[in-house]
Amino acid sequence: MRDRYWPMFDIRLTTPELELRHLTEVDLGSLADIIPDDAEQNPSATTYAGLDAGRNRGAVVHQDYWRGLGGWRPESWALSFGVFRDGELVGYQGLEGDEFATLRTADSSSFLTPAARGRGWGKQMRAAVLTLAFGPLGARYAITSAWIDNHASLGVSRALGYVDNGITAHQRDGRAGEMAHLRLTRESWTASRWSEQVTVSGVEECLVFFGLNETGSGD
Repeated sequence: MRDRYWPMFDIRLTTPELELRHLTEVDLGSLADIIPDDAEQNPSATTYAGLDAGRNRGAVVHQDYWRGLGGWRPESWALSFGVFRDGELVGYQGLEGDEFATLRTADSSSFLTPAARGRGWGKQMRAAVLTLAFGPLGARYAITSAWIDNHASLGVSRALGYVDNGITAHQRDGRAGEMAHLRLTRESWTASRWSEQVTVSGVEECLVFFGLNETGSGD
């Protein structure tokens, strides 16, 4: 175990072509360097006057990572995975739960570099975190959101069984934009059999940090 005090660093999610592992601070600079210009950010993300768009995205990535670790509670947590293909960092996949012990709902966010797109990897990396969420963590629902013109992200979600769950308005580049929300149930996920393509390891030592026991229950 790399860090006996924070075992989430040892979680590994493996698909036929990808490996997802929890990011460390050492990875943040490399992650910031590969964020594509079209990567979606939280509409509430900070914009720093005097920074160009690329440096601002990189700063926000660092802050989001630190916020996720520093604010971790069993009830509300955030996992940040680097997506690796043959050892090369090609993207990011996040998974978080807010009031998870009660709501049993996991949210996700992600990006791939332009060169890594169009290969089915978006589905594989999302399937990886969904296998973790619906498996060891015991989620009942998964949700995700994307701008309504982000057809690639919405296509991944629908291919994995998500259904539409409403549209909300948010500020986007200084003007109003519409964000689509989608939802996936545990029953739909199980029926899809996507989880058969994913191997999850290193989770057992982490369950206490999610307020869970070995069965994925908080009891």
